[in-house]
Amino acid sequence: MQANYVPFFYYFSMKQLFLSLLLLMSATTLTAAKAKKPVVNRIEPAFWYAGMKNPSLQLMVYGANVAAITDVATDYPGVRVDSVVALDSPNYLFIYINVREAQPGTMTLTFKSDSGKIKPMTYELKAREMKGEERRGFDISDVLYLLMPDRFAQGLDHSKPVAGMNPYKEDRTKPSLRHGGDMEGIRQHLDYFTDLGVTALWFTPVLENNAPDTDNGFSTYHGYACTDYYKVDPRFGTNEHYRQLISDCHQRGLKVVMDMIFNHCGFEHPWVSDMPSKDWFNTPEWLSEDKDSGVDPMTGFGQEKKESKYLQTSYKLTPVLDPYAAAVDLKETTEGWFVPSMPDLNQRNPHLMRYLIQNSKWWIEYAGIDGIRMDTYPYAFREPMAEWMRELQDEYPNFNTVGETWVTEPGYTAAWQKDSKLSSQNSYLKTVMDFSFFDKLNQAKNEDTDGWWQGMNRIYNSFVYDYLYPNPSSVLAFIENHDTDRFLGNGRDSLMLKQALTLLLTVNRIPQLYYGTEIMMNGTKEVTDGNVRQDFPGGFPGDTQNAFTKEGRTKVQQQMFGWLSRLLHWRQGNSIITKGKMIQFIPYNGVYVIARQLEDHAIDHPNHVLTKSVLVVLNGTNSEATMAVKRYAEIIGDVKRAKDVLTGRFYDLTKDLQLKPRQSLVLQL
Repeated sequence: MQANYVPFFYYFSMKQLFLSLLLLMSATTLTAAKAKKPVVNRIEPAFWYAGMKNPSLQLMVYGANVAAITDVATDYPGVRVDSVVALDSPNYLFIYINVREAQPGTMTLTFKSDSGKIKPMTYELKAREMKGEERRGFDISDVLYLLMPDRFAQGLDHSKPVAGMNPYKEDRTKPSLRHGGDMEGIRQHLDYFTDLGVTALWFTPVLENNAPDTDNGFSTYHGYACTDYYKVDPRFGTNEHYRQLISDCHQRGLKVVMDMIFNHCGFEHPWVSDMPSKDWFNTPEWLSEDKDSGVDPMTGFGQEKKESKYLQTSYKLTPVLDPYAAAVDLKETTEGWFVPSMPDLNQRNPHLMRYLIQNSKWWIEYAGIDGIRMDTYPYAFREPMAEWMRELQDEYPNFNTVGETWVTEPGYTAAWQKDSKLSSQNSYLKTVMDFSFFDKLNQAKNEDTDGWWQGMNRIYNSFVYDYLYPNPSSVLAFIENHDTDRFLGNGRDSLMLKQALTLLLTVNRIPQLYYGTEIMMNGTKEVTDGNVRQDFPGGFPGDTQNAFTKEGRTKVQQQMFGWLSRLLHWRQGNSIITKGKMIQFIPYNGVYVIARQLEDHAIDHPNHVLTKSVLVVLNGTNSEATMAVKRYAEIIGDVKRAKDVLTGRFYDLTKDLQLKPRQSLVLQL
């Protein structure tokens, strides 16, 4: 039997190895202890406001190992630290403080951890410029003008490239790359909007979109892939530029609507590479996969390699309200991603939703915005979004938000409006977008109005369902936008365009125009969305035409601009249109007639009531038509003559009116 023989040098070697390992472990432990010392790099929001109705303030703290902070304190009068919350990532910390009794001023926040002292930070509570109820949003008295900052105009001091941004190109020959519009360019043309007669400006998103341009020609010039919710994209300007632009708009009587996105963010947002929690995004497993898997995050090319993880939205919104919806369909709608470059946010995470709610309040207080347009509204979870709207309404009862609800059936859209009886969940969303009007009108423009369903019958049959809306006058209507073909397509049919605009600006809706319609800009999405987002002529250096001036517009452009401007200025302050009831007549012999009426009670004679009326007459055919005046006697009464607002011409109402093909009249009785 062989003995277990262990040489002496073996024991010596093992001892040396053990001591070496012990020293190495000690050094590693010391290094790790030093590495774990929290470093506070950033707090969002950067400052807040005293006197808000909701006294709870969430501070989202960024920095290496900040989750190791065990205690946060302040001795600022009226401020109490309620809780300190660490989630999954060591590099985020959520501090909840109560500021109910706090006055404006600067507090000092002190931090404690087991790994040593941490530098205190100051935090400012600013004074509010006005009370929440004093802020007034857009409503039916307004006309919104939608523009895309990158494509509208460029300021004289525009610089490129902007330092610190991911690689990007400005190339105006490429419809899907950046073109270089900015806020200063918009500011330099504010008089153009007042000359035209609109009262509110809606910019597509202005927040930072720091995605690099791809080799196949994609960029986030459109603004819908946000990478910083508290920072204006430096290519447009600074936060202060945005704030000053809004102030300048207010001085001219123009409101500003901010485009926000709670459903998703951009792939380059810091949350993506370092998720605060495992449930910060919907389908977060895909983000945890190897980034070198061959998937292009901008286009999704190569996506099949991760198909088991990546969940694509179906783009179908009906499952959200469908009482028979399958679970898989609902999941694809609310948890699926638009594209791989826009990770889908999980609004059911309470810390994320609190962040987003505060962000919207911050922009109202800081920049003075007059409204919010919420992108892809039904794609986000209903309950958290309703809570956002309810809290916003509590703080700003006269503010307004419009949600994008892209389904063309009135019953669906109406269910999303505040106080709808069609839904068990109150959305608290005051304004919804009338995609039914858009859809029916864009069908009608290619049809003659018959005795049944085609042409203007489609519009009539859409308005029939206004009884479904709790407040039809708070529904936003449009004939085109940045996501659709231009109303003109690739054509120049000014008669049908005028007919569409006449309807849009006289019916019981908040109207929205799209930039360039007033000069008959056209285009379709057939090749790329960029073809319906062309540069406004005259907004950029080197342009050979300046459509911002009467002299620079062509004869056809000036004719349309003048016609629309006349209608817009007539609409401003016109209580018949903004407060009067609407009466529509079934299209008859191809003619569609809508009346607006308002009872005017005389102050000096309370019992005397004067009914003011406007009669909108549309020949919905491409042939001459006759308007049978007697059929509209309930509106016309004994009025014998009426003036057409559009032309200034007077019409004899004692006999039938002969209408030219596609003619539009706005008769003030």
